[in-house]
Amino acid sequence: MIQNETLTPQESLAANGRSFHWASRFLGARMGDHATRLYAFCRLLDDMADGDIDDGPARLSAIREDLMIGRPGADPALTAFQPFMKQMNFSTEVLVALIDGLLQDQADEVCLANEAELLRYAYRVAGTVGLLMCDVLDCHDQAAKAHAIDLGIAMQLTNIARDVLEDAQMGRRYLPGIWLDNLCADQIVLASRDPESAEALAIRNAVERILALAERFYQSGARGFRFLPWRAHLAIAVAARVYRQIGVQLAATGYGWHLGRQVTSTSTKLRCSLPALFSLPGRRFTSPSHRHDASLHRPLEGLPHVS
Repeated sequence: MIQNETLTPQESLAANGRSFHWASRFLGARMGDHATRLYAFCRLLDDMADGDIDDGPARLSAIREDLMIGRPGADPALTAFQPFMKQMNFSTEVLVALIDGLLQDQADEVCLANEAELLRYAYRVAGTVGLLMCDVLDCHDQAAKAHAIDLGIAMQLTNIARDVLEDAQMGRRYLPGIWLDNLCADQIVLASRDPESAEALAIRNAVERILALAERFYQSGARGFRFLPWRAHLAIAVAARVYRQIGVQLAATGYGWHLGRQVTSTSTKLRCSLPALFSLPGRRFTSPSHRHDASLHRPLEGLPHVS
């Protein structure tokens, strides 16, 4: 197992975030370095939550407490991150929300009940990262934040669709129970052995539904690209298209959630990057008449930067 705590930020991104590593090439040196440092810290927090680091959950809880009361703390990961955190003016409230989502995964069994719980979870573990990326990418327009949240949520929904079986094997079911007659994680694992069973078909329908929901959030996220500096626009558009492609490939299998994790090849990443390049004029030089779709955020009321 890779020990991400011993890796440099660049090594961590290359090892763990292939889609984002590809997209980071378009950012330029300064923003690319900043984005890589943020990714590496978020990845380290995720490893703590998953127990891939000794005393990880306890360390994560301690970091949360230190952030809550504005204390420097003794954890080496937080100590190393704090100068960058101050430089970027990251919101403590957003970082705490991210940690809350990661700690949510530490329950003995994770079973989300409905779509609202799903979206609040996706906000915490990924919408927050979209907000933090706004600071990294010199995007300070308040109107951009809603779209940044939406792109993070879209990517997390894609993650959930991709990892249904893998998550179930760890006792986690992120697909809303109301969508699949409250099948538990163990039942999902059993259903993977009989893809034509009623249970397996219900899971397939739920995967199709979550990817359709992701599309709504991808579309909203893309409407926020115009707020970004042009290089950041290009990089995030590439990342979004490459990540969305995972869902496209999953759909092409008939939503075969039991077939194993979908990955994107280098040639596929290249094919996804070209449309992102050609999207620049249309997104940047037209006068948008839309407002953010407030209905997307109704389940998120009370969370940071949700109005």
